[in-house]
Amino acid sequence: MSARGARKARLSRALDSHVRNIEETFQILDKPAASSLDKVEWSQVIKLGDEVSKQATIVGMLWSREDPEIKQLKESMEAYFNVLQGFVLLCHGSTVGAGAILHATIRASARQVIDSSLTLLKQAVAFTSNKSTKSSSISQLSGSVWEASANLKKTPTSNSTAIGRTITHIAVSVKDILREMNELKPAATNVSTDTSPGDDEDEEDEFGSDLSPEEMFVTQLTAKAVSDALAVLKEVIRFVSVLHKRSNEENMGLVNDLERLLSCCEEIGNQANELGASVYPPQEISVLKSTAKKMYVVMDEIQKVVEAVGGSDERFLASIEGLRSSLRKMESGSCGDVISEMGRLSL
Repeated sequence: MSARGARKARLSRALDSHVRNIEETFQILDKPAASSLDKVEWSQVIKLGDEVSKQATIVGMLWSREDPEIKQLKESMEAYFNVLQGFVLLCHGSTVGAGAILHATIRASARQVIDSSLTLLKQAVAFTSNKSTKSSSISQLSGSVWEASANLKKTPTSNSTAIGRTITHIAVSVKDILREMNELKPAATNVSTDTSPGDDEDEEDEFGSDLSPEEMFVTQLTAKAVSDALAVLKEVIRFVSVLHKRSNEENMGLVNDLERLLSCCEEIGNQANELGASVYPPQEISVLKSTAKKMYVVMDEIQKVVEAVGGSDERFLASIEGLRSSLRKMESGSCGDVISEMGRLSL
């Protein structure tokens, strides 16, 4: 074995040992910390995240040299992993009082820092057997650690913020579904007299080109229901935001209520997706009807939770009733008497 190969083998063994230790330590984040422990402020996690970034820079500079001493390399590796161990323990301490969503968010942020660090160190060791050390690659990997550490500042620090952000993501998805539904057009609007048989039509146009007037009517009613579902999600986000400003985060009963709301909002997102898919021809009327029934149940649950916490107001109730009304119209319009319903609404 060459001298460089021997160096790489020794460093690889040291790295493998450190990796096993950090992975074992990381398992502590599989569950939130006990409520009896003192909670670590997230600012302390961010501070140690900055130290992780500094260690990544040191590794990048040292391991990019032509022939650094193996003792220096092993010492820099050990110092890096010592900081990572402390970082994981602080992240765990910050999960005191965390519900499932906040805990999962903290764990994911910590995992990003660990994974980017391990990738940097593994690649650094791999390059030790190469005469032309790829300093640019090491520098890029160090930058990934910096980015992961900087993202810690964006991590939610409260249950309500984590849940509110998750519901916001659901609302964005529902908004995309609504946009796609509103782009559907009846067949007549897509007919062009100046197209030749050899012309290729845009793939998106073909999706809506077969909608009959009756199908278009059902689509419009369904789109209104999805629009009102989006309005309900926005009201829930507003409710969570207000609750965050005036409630005690240590109240685990409140955290459970918030997570029940999130579960309801996830169901709204799923059902909105079902509605969006069901209006493409051939329209699945049975799915529209079964989805409406599921959404009625979700509305009842949301209203029950919000009223129990004391956050119900006219705006919120109006959004709930608006969705119920649009669902009833969608059910009516998707029944067999579509033509008479269209005529009645056009008067």
